[in-house]
Amino acid sequence: MFVPYGESVPDLAGFTLLMPAVSVGNVGQLSIDLIISTLNMCKIGYFYTDCLVPMVGNNPYATSEENSTELSINAEVYSLPSKKLVALQLRSIFIKYKSKPFCEKLLSWVKSSNCAKVVILSSSHSYHRNDLQLCSTPFRYLLTPSMQKSVQNKIKSLNWEEMEKSQCIPEIHDSEFCIRIPGGGVTKTLYDEGCLKEIPMVILLKFVSEGDNIPDALGLVEYLNEWLQIIKPRGDDPTESALPWKIPSSWRLLFGSGLPPALF
Repeated sequence: MFVPYGESVPDLAGFTLLMPAVSVGNVGQLSIDLIISTLNMCKIGYFYTDCLVPMVGNNPYATSEENSTELSINAEVYSLPSKKLVALQLRSIFIKYKSKPFCEKLLSWVKSSNCAKVVILSSSHSYHRNDLQLCSTPFRYLLTPSMQKSVQNKIKSLNWEEMEKSQCIPEIHDSEFCIRIPGGGVTKTLYDEGCLKEIPMVILLKFVSEGDNIPDALGLVEYLNEWLQIIKPRGDDPTESALPWKIPSSWRLLFGSGLPPALF
């Protein structure tokens, strides 16, 4: 599944894998874009898979004309050895009935690579929130059982809120309660597979609506940064909101090109 760009397979033992779920507002994918761009992560390979819709495009993190013509595809892997980070970016949707096989193969690769943990950045429909969720922070987290012991104390110190269980069948009062993530794409599948395969996994998500989801992505990476400390604040004040996230060059055309001057 994983194809390295070099002649040898990179050693990812002890690395933290960051990846998005293709979910509402593409918040997870935008967040991974910010991380790769800000940390200037190096591309180390890609996933050869029939589970995603094929796509090809220019370098989304181009910094000059020279590297702007590099090609990118639907599932690429980036690394930053100095911080023991590896990032998987997904750029297209899943083919029908192929999402579960992809999750299974992905987590098998994670296990064979001896990654320390997996962090999934995701989102969920804001209009599915209950009254309690409406009155609290829009961010939630989930931990697989194999992850709880190692990070539970740290998570508690951050005063984060765990994703609540809700009725498996909404509006049926005697329905059992379970974890539901409406609009979360493969988030729940990855979580279930992570529990089954005993993968140390953390899911971070935000309740969002479709639209301009750049602020949601910025909020989600700052939420992640509270825990992993990927980057440091610019000033001495740790509460300073302006963290130095680098916007990828590809975001200039996120909503298409501008209006042609000839119209005026």
